[in-house]
Amino acid sequence: MKKIISLAEAGRLITDSSSIMVGGFLRCGTPARLIDEILKNTASNLTLIANDTCVPEHDRGKLIVNKRVKKVIAAHIGTNPETGKQFNAGELDVELVPMGTLVERIRAGGAGLGGVLTPTGIGTSVAENKKVVEIDGRKFLFEKPLKADFALIYGTKADKFGNVFLSGTTRNFNTVMATAAETVIVEAEELCDEPLHPDEITIPGIFVDYVAV
Repeated sequence: MKKIISLAEAGRLITDSSSIMVGGFLRCGTPARLIDEILKNTASNLTLIANDTCVPEHDRGKLIVNKRVKKVIAAHIGTNPETGKQFNAGELDVELVPMGTLVERIRAGGAGLGGVLTPTGIGTSVAENKKVVEIDGRKFLFEKPLKADFALIYGTKADKFGNVFLSGTTRNFNTVMATAAETVIVEAEELCDEPLHPDEITIPGIFVDYVAV
């Protein structure tokens, strides 16, 4: 049985200087209510690992607006002007990572790998200060794995064993992030009394520490 906690309790688990992976693609499949609970507390100097910083008025975008984040590792930030504003002002460290590379770095972290080799970014600013490896005449960038203290992910429904079902495209980054953090918290829309059918399970409960409802 996994620990079933309230959203408020889950929000209080996030402490100063934590690194957090947040699932979702813009507003699709994001643990928005869990982020609202974090904002009710004082946690700051966070490192945010996500596909994007959403928009100023929603979920992880609010973390940026309220200046709770010291560093962002993301594929794009263009939908949230506040991210660019803080970056240009020297208030926020931003590491832009090609989306496919970002996913692979997280996957590598979850799988316990030492990194990944990718041709993406060769000959561009992405390659600055990174190791280049040549294999069979082709050049690849060595990219380090990514892990986090917490993964905050969304679930359409979950059971008391921590098994999670995600509907459609809400799967996005949630599935891979669930493997790559010390503590995984699922914000579930629905908590099922009966165990999920094996055919329904998107994220096995072995990866989940808390289900927040």
